[in-house]
Parts: sequence; C-alpha cells; structure tokens
Amino acid sequence: MGGDLFSHAAEARLKARSPLAARLRPSSLDEIVGQQHLLGPAGPLRRLVEADRLSSVLFWGPPGTGKTTLARLVAKDSVKEFVQLSAVTATVKDVRSVIAEAEERLGAHARGTILFLDEVHRFNKAQQDALLPAVESGVLVLIGATTENPFFEVNAPLRSRSTLFRLETLSEDDLAELLQRGLKAERATATDEAIAHLASRAAGDGRQALTTLEVAVALAAAEPGHDQDEPASLTLAHAESATDLKSLRYGRDEHYDVISAFIKSIRGSDPDAGLYWLARMLAAGEDARFIARRLVVLASEDVSMADPMSLLVATAAAQAVDFVGLPEARINLAQAVVHLATAPKSNASYLGINEAMQDVQDLPAGEVPMHLRDASYRGAASLGHGEGYDYPHSSQGGWTSQQYRPDDVSDRRYYRPTGRGYEATVIDYLADKTPDRIEPT
Repeated sequence: MGGDLFSHAAEARLKARSPLAARLRPSSLDEIVGQQHLLGPAGPLRRLVEADRLSSVLFWGPPGTGKTTLARLVAKDSVKEFVQLSAVTATVKDVRSVIAEAEERLGAHARGTILFLDEVHRFNKAQQDALLPAVESGVLVLIGATTENPFFEVNAPLRSRSTLFRLETLSEDDLAELLQRGLKAERATATDEAIAHLASRAAGDGRQALTTLEVAVALAAAEPGHDQDEPASLTLAHAESATDLKSLRYGRDEHYDVISAFIKSIRGSDPDAGLYWLARMLAAGEDARFIARRLVVLASEDVSMADPMSLLVATAAAQAVDFVGLPEARINLAQAVVHLATAPKSNASYLGINEAMQDVQDLPAGEVPMHLRDASYRGAASLGHGEGYDYPHSSQGGWTSQQYRPDDVSDRRYYRPTGRGYEATVIDYLADKTPDRIEPT
C-alpha cells in the first residue's frame, strides 16, 4: 500500500508541470548539448544558420538528439516564415496549402518560407513528390527530420535537393551535462552514481535522459517524510526505479546495421559478439525467421566445406524457429550462432559459384559433351548420347578421368579449397584424383 501511495504521489507531481525536456529546450545554438561536428565554432551547420544561407536540409539522427530544436533555432535566426507539419497527420492537401501560402508570401512580401516536416520518412511517395517543385524552385526551404535512414525512406529526387546532416547520439558526458541542467531546473540534487546511471541508460537520447530524471526527481520528492520546501535528493535507488524498463532503438537503418554486425561477428569467429547481437535483435522484436535465414546463408557463404555440418545446424535452427517458436527458439538460434562462430571458415564455395556465374554470363554456352548427354530414352543411342561415358562406380576407387564441362570452360577452376577444417581432407582427395587442379592457397 505504501508503495502505491509513493507512486501516486510521484505521478501527481509529474502531471502538475510541463515536461522537463520542454522547459529545457535550448534558445540558442550555444545551449545545444552535443553535435559539435555540426555546431562547433567551425561547424558547417552553424556557419550556414548564422549567415541565414541554409537551403533545404534533412536532419537524420536517433530520437532525442535535437532535430526539432535545431529546426526551431534555424527559424528563430532567419527572416523567413516558419511553418511546421507532422508527416504523421499531414496530407497532400496540407502540403499544397502550405506551398500556395508560401508562393503568396514570397510574391506579396518577398519573404521566404521554411517548412519543418517532422518524421519526413512517414510521407509516402506522392506526398514527397508534391514538395519537389516548391523545393526545387526555392519557394520553400524544407527542413525534414527523420530517425530513419533517408537513403531508404526519402525519395531520391527530394534527397538530392537537400543537404544531409547526420546527428549523433549524445555521449554519456553530454547526457551528464544535460542532466545537471535538469537538476538545476528541478531544484534537486543527485549523487554521482545516480547521474551516471541515468546517463548510461538513456542510450544517447537526451529527451529520454530528461524524462527519466524527471521521474526520478518525482520519486525522490514523494518519499515519506520529505519536506516539499526542500530540494529533492536523488540516490542511485531513485535512478534505478526511474529506468526500470529500457526500450531499444531499432529503426530500419538499425535493422541493417545490427544484422551486419551480427554476420560479421560470426564470420570473425567471435561467439560472444554473435550472441550479443542476437540478443539485441531478439530484444528489439526482430523476426526470428529473418535471423535464421541469415544464419543458413552464412553457413554456406562463410563456413561451407570447412565444416559441412554447419549448414545442417543452421537449417535445423531455422526449422526449430517454426516448430518451437520464441522465446524457446532463442536457445536453438544461440546454438547455431556458437557453432558457426567457432567453426573453421571457408568462402571457397561462395567464390566458386560467383566465378562460375560470371563465366556463364561472359563465355559462350558450350554444348553438353556427348558422353554426358541423357541416354535413357529410346533413340538416344542413335544420336550418340552417352557414348564413351565411364561410370565412376565401376572403376577402382569410384573415380575415372573424363571431361565434365564444355570445351570453352574445361580448364576453368572455380572451387579452390582453403585447407581449413574439413577442406584439408578435400584437398587430399582432389590431389589424389586430379593433382593438376589443386592450386596453392
């Protein structure tokens, strides 16, 4: 019961005031925390804003890195009219209305218009195309903000007419500075451990850091016996309570980046890294079947004949995902990750099929040698099909020397075993049968 009263008191305190992140919104470029690569003394974005020479731009970065704040500060330092739309709710009609007003404003008062379009990646192709003429002619200066990779989510024509500025996640030092400002605004104090905890749990998101700080302050102020006229004093326990649940960023670009790190970690024979990225994907809600498919590909692309069992393990894990389902199938996926990461590596099959595909494209499509043609149907013998074919099982050792390819590619070598793992055995086998085809690795 006491705990419930504690929580209700904290909730009431939070509702009684505007969010801390809104109260601490910077009023100048100098007040922005982080993004020094763009806003430092020689930063390109600072120079353009201060000279009021900013053309259409895309601000791309994770949540809580200052995209909306930057857009508002650009407008503050510009003589242009500032108009804001959210791509979540705006329609093509809304866009055309803004363009019409911008044209009238430019013609009647010679004043330009800045359109800030938050979450621009939410606009579909038709909505983005509606912006193109106005952006291209200069009727509108577009500031688009997106958490998603614009190379995936923004139409190429619109992207090519905009300068891309990438905002980075805030460092823990940046977040600590932001939290200190928040404490001052809240008339509160905090231990170093509490600050460090809040900064480390914010995942580079300034808004999240301030939101959890506000919760922590409310919890501290709602402690039984706390004098409301005295500053709240945050401890590590308050910070831990405020960050009980941690949400992971996982947009479309993170999807590609994390799966890339996952594959490269396994290829690099690091099972711990492989398990970490697997856990990241599962925690973020990644489709387990997608993960399993990538493991099946990796088993042949990066391990292959160095450990022929790897493909079976990966395929079995993929089947287990459908048969067992999550959360238990995480164990099957983990086994496959560890097996593939610790297996000897070879990309000889992968390179071999790539070279063969290139030859098929570049070289003449030679005839199938006569002795290899189908001789099973009536009349085939009269055509010479199968004539001269040596059945390997009838020969000692199960092998016989004969040509199996068209003349144009008869001397080409596609599969070059590395000598790692089981491929050492493959080299010995091929060297015994066809010593001329084994090349030094």
